[in-house]
Amino acid sequence: MRIGIDFDNTIICYDKVFAAVARQRGLVPESWDGMKTDVRDYLRARAGGELAWQGLQGFVYGKGIRGAEIYPGVREFLAACRKTGAGVYIVSHKTQFGHQDPDRVDLREAARDWLRSAGLIEADDAALAAGNIYFEDTLAAKVERLASLQLDIFIDDLVDVFEQPHFPKATRSILFTQSQAPCPDHCEPIATWADIQHGVFAQ
Repeated sequence: MRIGIDFDNTIICYDKVFAAVARQRGLVPESWDGMKTDVRDYLRARAGGELAWQGLQGFVYGKGIRGAEIYPGVREFLAACRKTGAGVYIVSHKTQFGHQDPDRVDLREAARDWLRSAGLIEADDAALAAGNIYFEDTLAAKVERLASLQLDIFIDDLVDVFEQPHFPKATRSILFTQSQAPCPDHCEPIATWADIQHGVFAQ
């Protein structure tokens, strides 16, 4: 079995770090709390909010990435992949540098460093090989990459990926989401990694 997984907001959770950095920068009230999408919507509703949001993203995905967390259940899912001999690939739409980032931090290297520090690559029991990580400049290139890998399953938090016309129909589509919003018929919305593991490995 060949399994592809998105990186941002699928393996790695930025919710706490986005809220913390937004408070530090005075972009939200000191008592404010919310998830990444809440921060985005809050900022975009204000004058100059889009630039502030892009600057926040550039910092969090780069220098601030160490404050991000792994989603519960990801380690157990990857252990199940290793146990069953499934091949695992990360395929992510991630530019090399962030918008509005004066420090020009390499976001792809920051992501690899995070994966390394989390023990997900370059560890004795890692299910993920460092050579199986792909970062693409555009959404279209991401879908082309996952199609070229001939994946049996792809897991992503963005429905946009599965709605791309060239998304491979033979690849099982798992949408990692807690939302009840409508999604394409071929998508399986699943809210937790434990449920994804059960759905993939029936365990």
